[in-house]
Amino acid sequence: MEKHLDVKAHIEDESDTGSYETDSDSDLEKAHFGRRKILSRFQCRDAPSAYSSSSRETSGSHQHLLSRPPSKRKSNFYAYKIPQKVVKYVCWALFSTLVIFVLCLIRASYTSSRQVELGTIEKSTPKPPPWEAFPFLKRYHGGIRTLIPKKANIPEYPHNQGEAPDSVTNTSMTKQETKPPPKSVVFDPYPKASEDYPERHECFLDSKDSIRIPRVHHYPGVMRGFPEAVMGSYEVLGLRDDICYERFGRLGPYGYGYSVKRGGTGAGLHGDREGADDLWTDSENATEIDYNNIQWAKLQATCAQKNAARFQPTEKTGEDLFLDLRTEESLQKETLLDEPKITEGDSVVGKRDNVGTPAATNETVIEPKAPQQNATLLPRTAILIRSWWDYHYRTEDIIYLRSLITELSLLSGGEFTVHFLIHVRDDNAPIWADKKIYDRILENALPGEFRGMGTLWSERQMGLIYGGIQESFFRNLPVHGVYRSTFMPVQYFSHQHPEFDYIWNWEMDVRYTGHWYHFFDRIRKWTEAQPRKGLWERNGRFYIPSVHGSWEDFKQMVRVQTEMGTDSPNNIWSGLKPGLDKSNPNSSPTQPKADKSVWGPEPPGDVLTDQNDPEPPTTYEKDHYEWGVGEEADLISFNPLFDPDGTTWFFTEDITGYNTTSSLPPRRAAITTTSRLSKRLLTLMHRETVLKRHTMFSEMWPASCSLHHGLKAVHAPHPMYIDRDWPPTYLASVMNAGRNGASGGARTSVY
Repeated sequence: MEKHLDVKAHIEDESDTGSYETDSDSDLEKAHFGRRKILSRFQCRDAPSAYSSSSRETSGSHQHLLSRPPSKRKSNFYAYKIPQKVVKYVCWALFSTLVIFVLCLIRASYTSSRQVELGTIEKSTPKPPPWEAFPFLKRYHGGIRTLIPKKANIPEYPHNQGEAPDSVTNTSMTKQETKPPPKSVVFDPYPKASEDYPERHECFLDSKDSIRIPRVHHYPGVMRGFPEAVMGSYEVLGLRDDICYERFGRLGPYGYGYSVKRGGTGAGLHGDREGADDLWTDSENATEIDYNNIQWAKLQATCAQKNAARFQPTEKTGEDLFLDLRTEESLQKETLLDEPKITEGDSVVGKRDNVGTPAATNETVIEPKAPQQNATLLPRTAILIRSWWDYHYRTEDIIYLRSLITELSLLSGGEFTVHFLIHVRDDNAPIWADKKIYDRILENALPGEFRGMGTLWSERQMGLIYGGIQESFFRNLPVHGVYRSTFMPVQYFSHQHPEFDYIWNWEMDVRYTGHWYHFFDRIRKWTEAQPRKGLWERNGRFYIPSVHGSWEDFKQMVRVQTEMGTDSPNNIWSGLKPGLDKSNPNSSPTQPKADKSVWGPEPPGDVLTDQNDPEPPTTYEKDHYEWGVGEEADLISFNPLFDPDGTTWFFTEDITGYNTTSSLPPRRAAITTTSRLSKRLLTLMHRETVLKRHTMFSEMWPASCSLHHGLKAVHAPHPMYIDRDWPPTYLASVMNAGRNGASGGARTSVY
């Protein structure tokens, strides 16, 4: 025991001498050498004799008690331990990032859903349509110096596919064409007096019958290379296509080409004015017409009264019953009054303040002329210009409206009456409670020269008259709104003014480069001559003469397509279409092709009955295109009356009041509401809306009502031009891409 303590003390003493200093590599080596020296001392001095040196070498257990193991060189790299505070901040940052990311995903999902509902999704820029690759036509603007006879013209378009336009049509102006153009001549489309057309009494632009109405001028011939109409036809409708209108001859009679001080519009004073003065040198008026003091309402009323004997007797104008809270005594007194005479200060269309009672005026009373013996009396037609109370009338609008009134009303001897149907967009304006407010709004809604020619209406008024209609807010639009129910005020106007046999619903943005009366008269006569057999099927197609040939060829082609069907891929899903003629041998259960021709009324189950709907005099097969010839059309449209069923048209299901549990009612539609409607059709539309609470989208309602009640509806194929070199066959395949060669009835329809 003492030896062990002695050794321990001796080791400690040695260690105190600095043998274990390890401040550097040399110190480590010294410490290791010192330790070996101590051990050697211990082995030599203190080892018992009983033990051999080999046993000590083989057993090293004592070394752990007396000495440390040899130390190794320490590494220079040490692992860094991140402080807990930093770790905590990093974790919080990661957690916050995840939360913000999840919230962004939720908001993006909500925003996308709202955009889908509102239809405001921003799509990537689509590829340009194929027709933009077609070159522009060049001969629409040749000028009056290039006029040639129509028969000598080689049109730039249309031409056969793969065949380039004639090179002569695209050359520049030659020396011969620099000669002055021929003088323009008066265009007179008004028929002469006959048994079918009573004598017309001339109307003037003043009360003294001293200012004659200036006439429209035209040039004979067409511009060299001028394209043909690609859709519709002049020849079919009987319109003249061998003449040309120029801006001064067409618009000069209505204020174009001379200054405001002289009564004009101030337009057309600069640039080329060749031919501007010819209009007035050839006219019976020595100077231009001063339109600053013209009052068209008085002129229309005077002209209508002069020619009253030419027209059928008129019914008494209706009254706004919800405006006049009259007693039984006052009503009895009114029935004793004679029908008032029209004076020069009255409008042709009755006003609110002169309905039922003669107006107090100092104007000279115009006695109606005696009716002609054995003369055919003409119907009366109204042109309803659809406008709104704050519409800004531009110079071009003024010229356009003057031409309508002059050519359709004054020069025709009162056959047409132009009137404004003005939409008051503020439903809170008390126009029905205060006559002064009504008159003030009406006065401010029209330019001075057209005052006295308007009638106000509002959507709230339509809600009162046509109450009880189910409100669906289709596409977030009210059912009584002007967009979904454009014809509601027209229906009520016709109900209030039964003196008009026909009403044209006319939009403010419609223009026509030709003469208005010539266009309206030819359209009316052509639609009157159309037979009813195959009429609805022809109505549903665009007529392209360069592809379909003559009108007779087109008519027979439509008959074959309807009765036999086509092999078009558009018939893939036709088996799901109701109302097909599946008994036809040309139809199969899997892919019926033939369509059932419309013959007579096609009413849904809940249509208004007992309305004296016209019935076919014979069967479809026995009719030889006789039924309907000579019958005035109840509906005239300028676009095809297509079947919206199966198309991707937005408003195909905008149907209100009908029973749609099993299927949608049969319907037709025509894009744009510009059309002529008969009093019979408007009365049926009015009664359907009032009694059965039925209505449809504006462009679908008149045509569908005509289909349900068997009325005569006709699409007039008026001439239409395009500005690019479309291959005609490709154009026909695009425009008539629906079922069996029609424009509608399939998802591939152009609508």
